[in-house]
Order: sequence, then C-alpha cells, then structure tokens
Amino acid sequence: MIIGIMGAMPDEVDQLCARLENVTKEAYAGVEYHCGTLNGKQVVVCCAGMGKANAASTVQVLCTKYGIDRLIFSGIAGNMTSKIGIGDVCVGETVVYHDAELSMIAQSAPFQTEYHGDPALVAAALDACTACGVKAIAGKIATGDTFVGDAETKKAIEEKCHPDCVEMEGAAIGQAAALNGIPFLIIRAISDKADNSANMDYPAFEKLAIEHSVRLTQGMLKRMA
Repeated sequence: MIIGIMGAMPDEVDQLCARLENVTKEAYAGVEYHCGTLNGKQVVVCCAGMGKANAASTVQVLCTKYGIDRLIFSGIAGNMTSKIGIGDVCVGETVVYHDAELSMIAQSAPFQTEYHGDPALVAAALDACTACGVKAIAGKIATGDTFVGDAETKKAIEEKCHPDCVEMEGAAIGQAAALNGIPFLIIRAISDKADNSANMDYPAFEKLAIEHSVRLTQGMLKRMA
C-alpha cells in the first residue's frame, strides 16, 4: 500500500519529510515529491501549494504517476463552530465547496455535490487524536479560493453550508480522489477564528496547529493496516 500525504504549505509537510527513511525526491509539474517510509508505511509526501487548482492537480499526479492507494491531507483551517477552538482538530467527514455552483459541478463525474472522508481513515484519525490528547470532532469542512478573515464572509459561508471549519483545498482533493476511486481524508487543525481576528490569530497559532496536524498524521499511519 502506498499512502499519499499532502499539505498546502511547506511548514505543513517539512516536518514529515524530515522523518522519512529511504528517501528519494522528484520534482514534477512544479511540486517536489518525497518518496520513502514513515512509521513503517510506504508514503509519498508533497507540498501542493494553496488553492483548489493546485490541490486537484497534485492529487491526480499522486494517483497517476505514483499509484497511491490512500490519501491524507493534513493542514490548518479557520474555525466555524463553537464545538472546537484554536489548536483543536476537525476530521473531515464531509468536504464541500462554499464558492461553487454545486448543482452544475454535480452534472459531471463523480456526480456529487459533496465528498466524504473514508470511514476507516476518519476512525483512525479520531483514535490518533485521543491518543495524542488533542480535542477533535468529525465534521464538515468548507473549501474556497479565498482566505476567510472577516465576519461578513464568515457569516455568508455559515448560512450557505454550515461547516465546522473553512480552508482552501479540501473539497478539490475530495473531488479528485473520488474521480480516481481513492479513499481520502482531510485533517484540519484550527489556527484562527475565520473572522476579523484571523489575521492576528493565524500567525500566533499557526505553529501549534501545524504541530498537531503533523503528530496526528503520524498517529494515523500507525493505525492503518
């Protein structure tokens, strides 16, 4: 089994890359892919870059060129719920676009308006959170090509799709994974409140959120058969 592990920013993947054994590296279509073993599992780790287009194209490369069997995306997000706070984790049971015409997207394969994290991967992630002492929920993640940092935008997204957190890649990853029949999971550690305080919270808590997402990714790998 080959597991693809993605992040959107270098800080989200560098710590995992540093832990790889038997590493080979290859640059392809603007992304560097690190192949090796982590916690006894064969993995391909990469930094896709931010946004939906970068995310989807990288998933396709992981599927077509590297033949992955499972996909984990680990990163940070803005909070949209009172159930968790900064440093806590939202495990993506469902991912959906907040900035797209869903009925039109669903007219093409995979004919879905939302995408669902693999149940076994969701369970492994929640178990890893418990073992690490990190508060987590299985929830809905909303995706769009903008950083959400004001109360008005946050409210509009809440009214449209009622998510637990908001970010810039998850639904595109879910859509590309579904097209390729690859079980996937999005893990998001909360770095800010996705409101007018986001530009202050994000730099202050980014490091903590990334540390949690890295620990949980490693914890998941230990639980995957």
